[in-house]
Amino acid sequence: MSDLIDRSDDPQLGRSLGLSRRQLLAATTGMAAAAALGAAAIGGSPAQALAQAAGAAKAAPGGNGVLIPPGKRGIILYTVRDAISRDPNTTELASGFKEVFQELSRIGYKQIEFAGYTQHANAEGGANLNTVQGAQLLRTWLDDNGLEAEGNHGTIPSTITDATLAQFDTACEIANILGFGHIGTGNDPTSSGYLADWQAAAERWNILGERAASHGLKLYTHNHDAAYSFLLDSGPNDAAGRPTRSSGIRRLEWFLQNTDPNYVYLEMDIYWAHVAQFRFQNYTAPDGGAATNVFDPAGLVAAQTTRFPLFHAKDGASRPDLAAGYTIVPFGQGNIDFTTFFQRIGAKGYHNSMYEQDNASTVPAPASPALSLQNAGSSYAHMASLRG
Repeated sequence: MSDLIDRSDDPQLGRSLGLSRRQLLAATTGMAAAAALGAAAIGGSPAQALAQAAGAAKAAPGGNGVLIPPGKRGIILYTVRDAISRDPNTTELASGFKEVFQELSRIGYKQIEFAGYTQHANAEGGANLNTVQGAQLLRTWLDDNGLEAEGNHGTIPSTITDATLAQFDTACEIANILGFGHIGTGNDPTSSGYLADWQAAAERWNILGERAASHGLKLYTHNHDAAYSFLLDSGPNDAAGRPTRSSGIRRLEWFLQNTDPNYVYLEMDIYWAHVAQFRFQNYTAPDGGAATNVFDPAGLVAAQTTRFPLFHAKDGASRPDLAAGYTIVPFGQGNIDFTTFFQRIGAKGYHNSMYEQDNASTVPAPASPALSLQNAGSSYAHMASLRG
């Protein structure tokens, strides 16, 4: 079991806590906590949860090491937003940023991705921590729990003006206080399918990416499935002068080719990329013929792996009867082949994998106030078990 829980990549944490390496391994592995929290979510005892995680590691074909290193196992706080936003005066459960950080650290997570800086007004620090003072308080809590913040799903300016650049600079200042390596958004660069709109987005993101770099940050965009649909870039045009056919390139593939690799980065949501693989296989070619191209998410990353510093490690259960082809489930309980994905993309010490489950407070049924943190526990155990 020691393979699964090795936190020896974090000597600084041990020194700051006054612990030896052996004490650090015992105190901060989080695997026992993950099993205990996850037992309710996966329908067994804590011992069974650990056994399942260990068994998965042993069963991995050709397993020769962890695929997500301990220091790269993270979570986006959107997953546990119900815990962050609940009133601490009405529950004994973890509430607000400070207490949720304590729970996530106990489970074993090392990294955090924010989804905004608001919590319940009765939580320590108050409702709005999107200020310099609020960021300083959050940083204290992160440091106290041995957590690193990697990014935030914030707002990226939709226009370039002096006012919007000043707002962006303020967001970068807060990001630096929190210790981010990245600054980003939860939205695609544009929701349009047309080439002209992606050209405008690429121009804007190049400007903002260079601006972020001046603050020591990498600017990133988070994808949804539509961003991997085929770009409308070929005639004939419709009545509004917009193209109706595609050369076969996908929207984000074009975006990667037309933005500066030194300034613009992507956070692939692995679930939504697989939804795109299911949904977007056919397009109308410039000559009017039907064409087929099946999307390969891991192949896209492998071809330019350093453009993807962040992932959302989100799992899905196969549902070919649904339009999306999948439904969101706790990590490790779905059908997405994460072992093969992480084996193929390379640079496993570079990528930061953030567990996300949009419905963590309700799936699997029955819903309960404790469920999202229970899912965080079982999902961490499955992330730790990946070998390849």
